[in-house]
Amino acid sequence: MNENSQPITEANFDAQYIDSIEIERIDKFVCDEMDRQIHRYIKAMHGSKEVMDRFVAHLKTLDLATKEKVIARYIDFNRRAVSGLDLKLVLARAFANYCDTFDFFETMIADQRRLSFYLYRIRNKYLSYHEVFECEGLFGIRDAKGNILVHPQYSFLRRVFTYVDDLTPMPIIAEKDGKFGLILPDGNDTVVADFIYDDISLRDEPPYFEARQGKSTVLI
Repeated sequence: MNENSQPITEANFDAQYIDSIEIERIDKFVCDEMDRQIHRYIKAMHGSKEVMDRFVAHLKTLDLATKEKVIARYIDFNRRAVSGLDLKLVLARAFANYCDTFDFFETMIADQRRLSFYLYRIRNKYLSYHEVFECEGLFGIRDAKGNILVHPQYSFLRRVFTYVDDLTPMPIIAEKDGKFGLILPDGNDTVVADFIYDDISLRDEPPYFEARQGKSTVLI
């Protein structure tokens, strides 16, 4: 495959040619490494075995492209999962799994063009983060591609960064007209808990939300 649509010659072969099979295998090995990173993170945060088993079972049902998107979504809403992660090390492990000789591994590691290509590919696939934005004094959320996840109609938003889940979307704590509720970041502002509470706080274990209404407190 000639990524620049230039004739491939013996002189420019290494610079112009990218092996589609190599890309496919490196993508697979990188995905395996990112999968392991998420597992290590959940274990370090003392996630339950039941939750871990659900997570593993879900990922095993996915094809590579879908698995990449699911892991990227998990990282987006659990960014601490990749805190301190060296992507060069992730790539080096993927290269090692791909190579059948140490000499070939050394050649790949020394190829700066190849390293840059794959590092950009990893960042683009896995580190695309959503952002909170403001419009006329109200807040919303959009993903890395600019798609609206939550429309800008709330005076307060708190994105829930859970470190253990089974990939089910977690609600967002939101304030509207002076009252708190829960909504989903699904582009439709789906209400999970009505805007009737004086405050909603996050708990460390399920049920994840504690809501206060006057002198009453309920778990959601």
